[in-house]
Amino acid sequence: MSSDDPAELERFILSHTAWSQAPLVPEIRVLLATEVTPLWQATETFLKLHNMEPPFWAFAWPGAQAFARWMLDAPARWAGARVLDLGGGGGLASIAAARCGATVTLVEVDRLAGVAARLNAAANRVSLDVRIADILDADPTEALAGVDVVVVGDLFYSRPLAERVVAFLRAAAGGRDVYLADPGRMYVPTVGVALEVEFEVPVLFDLEGQNMKKTRILKVGADAGGPLFPWP
Repeated sequence: MSSDDPAELERFILSHTAWSQAPLVPEIRVLLATEVTPLWQATETFLKLHNMEPPFWAFAWPGAQAFARWMLDAPARWAGARVLDLGGGGGLASIAAARCGATVTLVEVDRLAGVAARLNAAANRVSLDVRIADILDADPTEALAGVDVVVVGDLFYSRPLAERVVAFLRAAAGGRDVYLADPGRMYVPTVGVALEVEFEVPVLFDLEGQNMKKTRILKVGADAGGPLFPWP
């Protein structure tokens, strides 16, 4: 078995998920885990063997749901835009943007997520440019050449990752629109962001400890040299 074999990865994904709809975005059909614990247990050995991330791509996280709903409710805002979805997982937000007429690049570090995003895009008859890469330490001018809008879902659950993401987003905000979705994670920035819209998003209790998550979409301002977070 090779982790570089797309057919093998497709079979793995299809055997551990089912076609479904995220509660807030019934227009889009995606592959989702039907239960949380069985997927984690079933994939643990495979993921360790192939040096892959946990199966975050198999769930409709509140950030992606909020972005997708926001996009589909105002398609003219996205028509013709060149969008980069950073850490886009299974592609829910990317697919919504593409359905609105955007040209979309989804960037992920997880190869399984990339395969899942391609499967989901095909099922919804849209095209995504899926890139497997870590661009957070890259020069934003080069990494985001030709990009008008950057969207980032739920990447603020650990401080080390959040620091890298926010620094990249602040640099990226010079000359383009940059948005992040915040379902109340601990490490979301509170400095240099402005509220765009807010949703109540249905979520899995086993993942979030509740059935609904208030999720904000925030616009990120360019780096002004201030602190990334309000704490040391």
